[in-house]
Amino acid sequence: MRVLGIESSCDETAASVVEDGYRLLSTVVASSMDLHVQYGGVVPEIAARSHIEVINSVVDQAITDAGCTWDDIDAIAVTYGPGLGGSLLIGVMTARTLAIVHNKPLYAINHVEAHVYANFLTASSQGQEPRGASLASVSSNKTDTSADDGPRGMPYALPSQQPAFPLLALIVSGGHTQLALFRHHFDYTLLGETGDDAIGEAFDKVAKIIGLPYPGGPSISRKALAGNPKAFQLPKSRLTSVSPALEQLRSNTVTALKQPSKGPDFNPSPNLQASSVSYDFSFSGLKTAVLRLAQELIGADHTFPSKDLPERLSETQKADIAASFQYVAIETVVDKTVAAYTEFGPASVVIAGGVAANQELRRQLAERLSIPVTYTDSRLCTDNGAMIATLGCFHMKYGRPTADPYTLAISPNLSM
Repeated sequence: MRVLGIESSCDETAASVVEDGYRLLSTVVASSMDLHVQYGGVVPEIAARSHIEVINSVVDQAITDAGCTWDDIDAIAVTYGPGLGGSLLIGVMTARTLAIVHNKPLYAINHVEAHVYANFLTASSQGQEPRGASLASVSSNKTDTSADDGPRGMPYALPSQQPAFPLLALIVSGGHTQLALFRHHFDYTLLGETGDDAIGEAFDKVAKIIGLPYPGGPSISRKALAGNPKAFQLPKSRLTSVSPALEQLRSNTVTALKQPSKGPDFNPSPNLQASSVSYDFSFSGLKTAVLRLAQELIGADHTFPSKDLPERLSETQKADIAASFQYVAIETVVDKTVAAYTEFGPASVVIAGGVAANQELRRQLAERLSIPVTYTDSRLCTDNGAMIATLGCFHMKYGRPTADPYTLAISPNLSM
């Protein structure tokens, strides 16, 4: 079973071929990131135009690198939401056309859910690293940004086995911060999510405050290495909101919980019925606290323009702010993850999304959880076609409904 996955929800144009939901045959990513850096964030129109320029070449390269022809492809999976409308439209229209021309079943994939499935990849083709085309090889007028962050040919560091159910997933990226409990494939409850900034978005905004380049996640992490994470006391949000889905989950009887629609029995912790913890997130207060701290450090009040802060802050102050912010932001999501693990007692814990590559997040979780945390190679944490293809394999395996290639529409605001 070989599935072609197509991803175009933001600024990466990506395609991949995955076999049987665990073996990565190819992965190609063309990013327009460098075009957005000067604007301090993704410009939707530029992203959409870039997708148009490279998507056909990216798909062709993914199939070639996998050693396949269209006769070897059993299905196509494509991100239809959430994401930027113009970007999603390019990927969906491409997938629809290919499905019609080559007479292949088409699966509509939730981008956020797919991030979790990057952790189900445990092998690559014949034990070798799947090939990944650089942007230069598919579009000569773009900056060369390869699918590999590390040296060419370096093997992917994939999990040794697929995560077991029930599975607790922390999904953290520039657009999403969510905790979800998966009882089995396609049977999950969203425990909580951010009500304002996602954690990755907060990293971007704090980076801008202290004059670090976009994207903010890697910039903050690098700067934090030279700083003191305890230099400043920054606040953590204290939310009490509980989603209706979580309320329903907590109100169900243990007997009902032991009978999920599919998969092994779910054995919840005895703490389940008594817990009142909120698993929602908020990072806007932390971001504002950093702004006020930076203004205070230069002896200014709240009216001082944030755009002028970087030139007034010393490099030591910037490093200490970066380290203190990162520590508290990461601790916020780790606190919730540990609480959910205690309440529900899952068999495995998975982190997914671009921020899953953050070493401080991995360190804190490893230190505070009693079981190993599953995460994939950092190159597969960011947006890629492999996660789309992998989830597509499970759609096919479990007989999930296919999408109509003549009518499939994008869903920019799609939720889990």
